[in-house]
Amino acid sequence: FQRGPPPHPSAIEAFTHVLHQIKSEILKSRHHWDKHEPKMWSRASSLSDHDLVNFDLANDLLQVRAGLTTYGTILLGKLRIPAVNDAEGEGFIHVRIHDPPNRGTADVIFHSLLTDEGNPDADGHPTTWRALQTRDKPLEFFNE
Repeated sequence: FQRGPPPHPSAIEAFTHVLHQIKSEILKSRHHWDKHEPKMWSRASSLSDHDLVNFDLANDLLQVRAGLTTYGTILLGKLRIPAVNDAEGEGFIHVRIHDPPNRGTADVIFHSLLTDEGNPDADGHPTTWRALQTRDKPLEFFNE
């Protein structure tokens, strides 16, 4: 993925409105998955909670995609996690938020993080788990 143009100021404003919740949900997701399938957050296994969520939108929100719906705008964001840079390269989290119409950012809500359970085996069970994406993972719609 190429960096492309910086996110639009209104997108940064929307993500800023839910930044605390994004960070909280990252930590909640990691703690949940560490109990059930530690491979999901394995790229961050050596990081403290503080280091994992030590990012800022001005420098680390690298890409935003928006989709208009009848009930507002879905925003997808690709956030770099500066503390992750391993054999796979930099680590990124894909975030989905929603901005309902007509109220500015006052009603922006967090929706979800991409936690990818992939490569199903013959029985349909996932064999790979990934919450931290690579640079080349496209920022595409996800519904989790």
